[in-house]
Amino acid sequence: MSNALWYALIAAGGNLLGAAAVIRHAARGLKVIEHFVAFGAGFMLAVAITEVLPEAFSRSGGAAPALVLAGYLAVHLTQHTVTPHFHFGEETHPVARVAGTSALVGLLLHTFFDGVAIASAFLVRPELGMLMFIAIFLHKLPEGVTIASLTLAGGRTGGQAVGFAGLLGVATVAGVVLTDRVAFLVTHGLALAAGVTLYVAASNLVPEFQGKRGWGLPAAFFSGAGVFYVTKLALDRLL
Repeated sequence: MSNALWYALIAAGGNLLGAAAVIRHAARGLKVIEHFVAFGAGFMLAVAITEVLPEAFSRSGGAAPALVLAGYLAVHLTQHTVTPHFHFGEETHPVARVAGTSALVGLLLHTFFDGVAIASAFLVRPELGMLMFIAIFLHKLPEGVTIASLTLAGGRTGGQAVGFAGLLGVATVAGVVLTDRVAFLVTHGLALAAGVTLYVAASNLVPEFQGKRGWGLPAAFFSGAGVFYVTKLALDRLL
């Protein structure tokens, strides 16, 4: 589990990097992160469907379908039902002050299960743990952009924006720590995380770029899925 914890800390750093890009108004960095959204969506979908779901069904058995669905629905509930204003990417218009707080609450469950996903994947095998870490790190940058920009758009300070991003990172680390200590998560955490990962990739990230013009973002999306297979082959040889 120590490996999972270190990787969770690195992933949490992605939240801070995304927040820093917003605070510094790094236009070029934000443009790159926009492509991370598309690339990460392709990579995450490939990991979730070809690697995580089969392992989740193997570990959780007959309970797996309900657990995957529960993870998917839980993220929708917290991010798009309870939370009044949420979307991935930079917020460029003024919003109510409460929007940043509600987005933080909505993202905390998601980021907690980022940690559960990393820990559960490492429990299966190191290769799956690394693939899950990469998938999660790729969306941590736009996640940091999201919470920081909403916080600033709501009238809070840059320091508070970084603090909110830091809390998301803490939730990810907590997910790793608790997975090692809660028997239910040891057995069924991967199935719940599969539902969460599917939601983030297909329902959060894909809609952020599918309506935009040009070939750059679609190319990044398909490249993400392709790079997954290349990464998997490399890890299978190395580990």
